[in-house]
Amino acid sequence: MGSMTYSAQVKAGVGAVRSAFETAGFGRQSGEFRRHGTHAPAADAPLLLVACSGGRDSLALAALAATVGGMFGLRIGAVVVDHRLQRGSSVVAGRTADKLAKLGLKPVVVKTVSVDDSLAAAEGVESAARDARYRALCDVARHVGADAVLLAHTKNDQAETILIDLLRAAGTDALAGMPPAFVRDGVTFLRPLLSLTRDQTTAICETLDLEYWDDPTNGDDVPAGHPLPTGAPLRSRVRHDLVPYLNEFGHVDIVGRLASASAIARRDVDFLDTCAGELFAEAVTIHAPEPDARIVQNDAEYQTKPEILATLSTTRLARADAAIRYRALAKTLHECGIPATKAKLDRLDGLIVDWHGQKPVRLAENTRAIRLKHVIRLCKD
Repeated sequence: MGSMTYSAQVKAGVGAVRSAFETAGFGRQSGEFRRHGTHAPAADAPLLLVACSGGRDSLALAALAATVGGMFGLRIGAVVVDHRLQRGSSVVAGRTADKLAKLGLKPVVVKTVSVDDSLAAAEGVESAARDARYRALCDVARHVGADAVLLAHTKNDQAETILIDLLRAAGTDALAGMPPAFVRDGVTFLRPLLSLTRDQTTAICETLDLEYWDDPTNGDDVPAGHPLPTGAPLRSRVRHDLVPYLNEFGHVDIVGRLASASAIARRDVDFLDTCAGELFAEAVTIHAPEPDARIVQNDAEYQTKPEILATLSTTRLARADAAIRYRALAKTLHECGIPATKAKLDRLDGLIVDWHGQKPVRLAENTRAIRLKHVIRLCKD
């Protein structure tokens, strides 16, 4: 893209993106990028993809990433995911792709996805759409050989996520909010804008004359003081109704307060996760899938022996602090593809610290935890 107008908001955005890139190891690629002027990145320079919906946050991130990419010698591309959940979504996706191309991003990939109806019925449309979106982002990143995907979550998104997770009783991790970087299905994701507010990304778009799209489900057209209907997405209701109420109730900037608190909690959670990872490595063995041992009888297929998913050392786990042990057990279930609910973790922990010969614990429709002396096996029936 051409020269950028450096307003205070743009400067803050460029600084945030630069810091995120450098922290993740995507600094200047050579000395020539210390000189002023435009320099083309090398063909094999790291490729970073902006996940862009066409909204103000992701368009601002695309413009900022393009600028910092030019400073550092990085290739910047984008992915536009069309969920097909709203009429005209393909038009919005196409227009967004055109804007990104004009900003100089390359490649720009439009990925159409189908939201799983059964998952939407079980966990809600928002959750199902998020699952489809992440799978699409990972697929595109692997296909084009991207080194990371950039997500445009802001300080406001961080505060809203904390409130949503607290409403859902998500535990200590809820206070930590969203991490600035994480890996999913082997793909690195970065959130460079967690220090910026939605007002700042709006100002960046206005300064750079970027026409953004507002998702109608956000409720931006509903006047303040008029609650959204109960059928509106939870995040929209938290943003439109709960955050303003808390600001007025406490006479504080709740977004700023929660974002600051999350930075402190994130350090604690990262430390707990590190300790739990060490315990997991010492006490848990995840078994590779074995060839199926099956028989066929009367046209029906039967498995002749249970498949062992994981083996746990009760002796080592029992010595650990409960907070660390629970995280190690949650990681175990996750590695085995089992949702780690509180009820399941409590039952599994009971086999370790309250063992009195009880029966196997069922963790999923076809998976049980069985204790034999000082070992617990997670087995598929």
